[in-house]
Amino acid sequence: MARIQAHLGANAAAVEAATLDWAEGDKSRRLWSADPTLWTGNGEDRWLGWLVMPAGGGALDMDLVARLRSHIEKQAITHIAVLGMGGSSLCPDVLSHTFGAETQSRGFPQLHVFDSTVPAAIRSSVSRLDLEHTLFLVASKSGSTIEPNALLAYLSHEVSERLGPDHAGGRFVAITDPGSNLEAVAQDKRFAGIAYGIPEIGGRFSALSPFGLLPAALMGIDTADFLARTQAMAEACGPDVRPADNPGVQLGLVMGTLARAGRDKLTLVISPGIELLGAWLEQLICESTGKHGRGIVAIGDEDLGAPDSYGDDRLFAYVRLAHAPSVGQDSAVDALEEAGHPVVRMEMSDTIDLGAEFFRWEIATAVAGAVLGLDPFDQPDVESAKIAARALMQTYEKKGALPRLKPAIQEDGIALYTDAGKKLKGSLRDALRGHLERLGPGDYFALNAYLDPDAHNEADCQGIRHKVRERHRVATTVGFGPRFLHSTGQLHKGGPASGVYLQITAESPEGQGALAVPGEPFSFDVLSSAQAQGDFEVLVDRGRRAFWVHLSDPRAGLTKLREWLG
Repeated sequence: MARIQAHLGANAAAVEAATLDWAEGDKSRRLWSADPTLWTGNGEDRWLGWLVMPAGGGALDMDLVARLRSHIEKQAITHIAVLGMGGSSLCPDVLSHTFGAETQSRGFPQLHVFDSTVPAAIRSSVSRLDLEHTLFLVASKSGSTIEPNALLAYLSHEVSERLGPDHAGGRFVAITDPGSNLEAVAQDKRFAGIAYGIPEIGGRFSALSPFGLLPAALMGIDTADFLARTQAMAEACGPDVRPADNPGVQLGLVMGTLARAGRDKLTLVISPGIELLGAWLEQLICESTGKHGRGIVAIGDEDLGAPDSYGDDRLFAYVRLAHAPSVGQDSAVDALEEAGHPVVRMEMSDTIDLGAEFFRWEIATAVAGAVLGLDPFDQPDVESAKIAARALMQTYEKKGALPRLKPAIQEDGIALYTDAGKKLKGSLRDALRGHLERLGPGDYFALNAYLDPDAHNEADCQGIRHKVRERHRVATTVGFGPRFLHSTGQLHKGGPASGVYLQITAESPEGQGALAVPGEPFSFDVLSSAQAQGDFEVLVDRGRRAFWVHLSDPRAGLTKLREWLG
């Protein structure tokens, strides 16, 4: 929890100057006093409620926690499932992967996360639950987000079929801001409880609010200890701590200063015991800083390579779990540092310090936004893909089908759509390789897959990204849709025009029909397809270099892509 260790080489002087400027401008105090002029002066003061969450117990209603724990015991609940997207789902997912095995061994329910509209992913998630003994946490600040609402409609119908409509509401809990549509639904359907979020906290900064802490408490995490460790970090990052000694401010100054110098690919190296922290950080950093043609591209879950695998646009951030480090990561990061790549190191003594790490990075992201001259609390480009998807859905409701783009190439069960919107010469393999030849120094490759993120698809997507990195020496990302739309999607559309995108969609596996959304005129198949097509159309409209491949057979198609792009 001490100061970060930074090995910055030629960038050290610029960071020292930024640290002096931060001190002379009394900027830590301005941050804590919610001075919007620290950023753009455009209302940032309305979004700083997260600063006081650790001291205020995360606004967690412990009476509600006690009632729900009693309810879980009486109803023999064995599984808890969070229905959410982006900031409402990523923190619970980190908690589940980090603490799940230990809390289950003590008899607490297993925590799952539903954050996909891809039918195969939904079916896979449902298959891991005992629906009659599952408590669903429906998490949405606004209560109007389409993904959790569609999942709620589907799962409440499934639970009603098993328990009867009079008892189904008792299997659901809402986590939402006061006065939202979801609050009204929860009251009408007699949910087991409602946990209220804080309107002054944006979704991606909500990990230490009820959106993260209620799932934590119900899955058996000691939230008192969790928050006590977090409060210690908050004090270390406080307004009276010198910037040079402040672990959050110093990290943010490094991130922002190096991004301005061209090292805007923040490569996250995370110990295996907390590895899913990287996905949460991708959202926090990319959605907060990727706008107005600027931004930090957070690179999560990219295997470490030799130092010469990387260009001069990288900054490496190593979050090391002291009691369970990876020897391989230690030696690889040492080699990167010795080769002259800038590296910052942080150490967690134990997994219960995860809340402290959440807070450190929230401070750092706010600081980096100030350095870059951005409002880190808005997301002006996230709505663009939602608008495009809604327009496509309206077309579907009127005509009974989504509008079809014309593929540039169709070959062996794969259709290719391009940003140029015209027919290409040559084979599909040649076209895809030509697309990757558009990558240049300082660019990054983003693989955006609207697929079930199962082990097979994950391995193939990871295999593709690492082959691209080795061949082209560029940073790479993998995102599964629609999750990434609420995360890195803001950066893709509003950040620097340095991305080269490959979107992948696929037909549902044979024998699996459309997955209906009860009460709606569309299925999950249609919703997922509209989200993917809308995302692609916005990328093209923004002048991004984007290809889209649609696979008739996802298994065979991914195998081909992995071979062709190697």
